[in-house]
Amino acid sequence: MISWMQKHNRYLVWTIWIATIAFIGAGFVGWGSYNFGGKAGNVAKVGDIEITQAKLNQAYSDLYARYNEMFKGQFDEKKAKEMGLVQQAFATLETQARLLNYAQTLGVIVSDDELAHTLQSIKAFQKDGKFDRSIYNMFLKNRRMKAKDFEARLRDELTINKLLTLLNVESLPLEEEAIGSALNVADKFKYEVLSLDDVNLTLDEGKLKAFWEAHKTEFTTPKKYTLSLLWTDSSNTPVDEKELKAFFDTNSFNYIDKNGKQLTFEEAKEKVAKDLKIKKTKKTAQRAYIAFKKGKQDADESVTLPLNAPTLSKDIWSEIQQHDAGAILKPKVVNSKYVTVKIEKVIEPKVMTFEEAKPLVTKLYEADAKQKALAALAEKKVKTIADSNTTVSDFVTLSDADNLKGLNSQESLQFLQKLFTSLEEKGIIRLSNKVVVYDIMAQKHLSPDANLTERVKETVNTIKPRVFESNLIQVLAKKYPTEVYVGGLKN
Repeated sequence: MISWMQKHNRYLVWTIWIATIAFIGAGFVGWGSYNFGGKAGNVAKVGDIEITQAKLNQAYSDLYARYNEMFKGQFDEKKAKEMGLVQQAFATLETQARLLNYAQTLGVIVSDDELAHTLQSIKAFQKDGKFDRSIYNMFLKNRRMKAKDFEARLRDELTINKLLTLLNVESLPLEEEAIGSALNVADKFKYEVLSLDDVNLTLDEGKLKAFWEAHKTEFTTPKKYTLSLLWTDSSNTPVDEKELKAFFDTNSFNYIDKNGKQLTFEEAKEKVAKDLKIKKTKKTAQRAYIAFKKGKQDADESVTLPLNAPTLSKDIWSEIQQHDAGAILKPKVVNSKYVTVKIEKVIEPKVMTFEEAKPLVTKLYEADAKQKALAALAEKKVKTIADSNTTVSDFVTLSDADNLKGLNSQESLQFLQKLFTSLEEKGIIRLSNKVVVYDIMAQKHLSPDANLTERVKETVNTIKPRVFESNLIQVLAKKYPTEVYVGGLKN
């Protein structure tokens, strides 16, 4: 998170932009909220800084808004709970609080003038390029925030940005020299590429069954439902040309081609007819549902289906899972028909017998056994590779990823990255479905390549912040411990 904030600090305050963009994009509509309990209005304390219930609720609301936008308005509290949104919001505030503690220790402050300048420069609060107090006040009103609270939050964000700017150090000559030396090292080696095609496997029924015994809880039957289905077909519902044209004129925005171009009435006529028939059949389907519910109408069929079978739509299956046996669901559209569903029986998953699971077990066993056989073959090859008559490379560096026989570019790059970070002169390097047995024969240091200068700087400036960030977070976590007043805030 720290490196992300460093990279984007030119945009001023990332949480403020989230808040304002969500606010404008939602048309001044409130977002998700969460209720927290706490000690005197606080939910935790990090070092000397209290995390208030209001601040956590606001962080949760901002995060909820982001996810709701990503999910195109389909995000809800259930999804938020599954994704641990509360914990995510708290983790962000916890890291910010540690940084603020450290900023106080170093004496980093933000003046009132800096705060005012930043507030007035936020484009979401501007009209015709100038700060507009009425837009700002409307923002605060819809966020249910006081100006002093919002501006205190803005001051905290600016303080963190100042701190991170002070701590952001560009690559040093010694660091560039160290990385540059590594990039200019060249190795010459013998190597042999082994794949699953190099191993032979004879299927043993006894071993297969033993494998199933060890993993049988992983092989279960799908959850099934016995359902009574009442269908109401719309295909024979009469519609005339006048109705079709009126329906199209009202709903023309729904009829577009794959490129987003609106279709003409004639081009969309078949789809319009289908949609209108479905609409006109809705009342008939509802009457059938009521009669079915009262026992005056029999089902058309009784079926036992595995969960998510294509006979029914995903929406219907989603609703089925929310009900118990005996429930009757209101009619829903499947293709050109309405279906009323009664849940007769729920058949829970059970562990498969060996015979039931055998096709699945065989596939998994073969994959596992082949990987083990490949590993055993590699261990055997590595003992004799120095004396073997196998492929010998030229002197290669990390940039020579296209020159290795038996490996594609991506595999070659993965192999070389692992090779140049290994301390072993002879060994085995595992890729996705291949294994490379190697023996380094010689090594030399090439003359510095002037073309690598920028690449070296980029590499250092990528690695350095990550290492620094990891260490800084660990140090600050020890220096400013967290005292949590309520449960459920940390994973």
